[in-house]
Amino acid sequence: MCKPRLCPQILATSNPARYGVLWRRFDEIYAILDVLLQHHFLSRTSASFSENFYGLKRVGEDSTHAAHLGLHRREHWHSLFLLALLPYLHTKLEKILARQRDEDDFSIRLPQSFMQKLYRAFLAAYPFVCMAWDGWVFCQQLLYVFGKTRTHSPLLWLAGVKLSYLTANDIRSLDLKPSGSALSPSQSFREKFQRLVSTAVGGVAVSLSSSLSIGVFFLQFLEWWYSSENQSTVKSLTSLPTPPPPLHLHSQETPPTHIKVCPLCRKVRTNDTALATSGYVFCYKCIYVYVKTNHRCPLTGYPSGLQHLIKIYTPDG
Repeated sequence: MCKPRLCPQILATSNPARYGVLWRRFDEIYAILDVLLQHHFLSRTSASFSENFYGLKRVGEDSTHAAHLGLHRREHWHSLFLLALLPYLHTKLEKILARQRDEDDFSIRLPQSFMQKLYRAFLAAYPFVCMAWDGWVFCQQLLYVFGKTRTHSPLLWLAGVKLSYLTANDIRSLDLKPSGSALSPSQSFREKFQRLVSTAVGGVAVSLSSSLSIGVFFLQFLEWWYSSENQSTVKSLTSLPTPPPPLHLHSQETPPTHIKVCPLCRKVRTNDTALATSGYVFCYKCIYVYVKTNHRCPLTGYPSGLQHLIKIYTPDG
């Protein structure tokens, strides 16, 4: 998938005073939008956005109603935390640790307090924690391949759910599920407020999911446009020097007007060869020697090389 940080980075670079906060608080803004999106899909389809895209749903591991949509409250909030908030916390922790490592690299002070020693110990143990987590993920997926477990990810196991395919009844129930926009007069103010908030959150989530495909294309285009490879290509094209004006020959060097005369040797051409940069025709030997020595057209002065020589084959030749 594309990189979501690219658009705020471009806006912050173009106008730091106005859009700089988008770059500084990108993780928080992205986490809030992700929570809204995942909460909507978990509430409506019992699946995350990506799982619903592939026709999957989440059901409780000990659930007896796997044929129906709907998660228990505990499973819903556990799934939401592991889908949206845990990646945010992991990203912030990685940034803090990276900043602290940079500070420690340029620091000559030894840890003295207990908290500083504890922090140094955590900093040293963190790579092993990440390695243990990656090993757990690998073992979980390996056991899932051999049918020894019902979930392929530790996150699903921690949430107490497993994945299952959507059935025809699930799709029909999704189509018939009320949107929440209709308010009954008998509802209390609290119920109406909750329904309005749910509708607003659902509208934001649907807007995010609907604009995702357009956003992906737009961000991919921006990523390509601002990539170092494309910038180097643009610079190489725009930094080419302006070609010099054609070199006009003096009156005594005016090429002969006879159509079969070589402009260089002033004799009837043999082994006709055209120079692609100017279109003039010469003897092959004459133009080969001249271009190899001077690297330009003898009549126009256009820069030319041996690769611009084109042999002409006539029917009577």
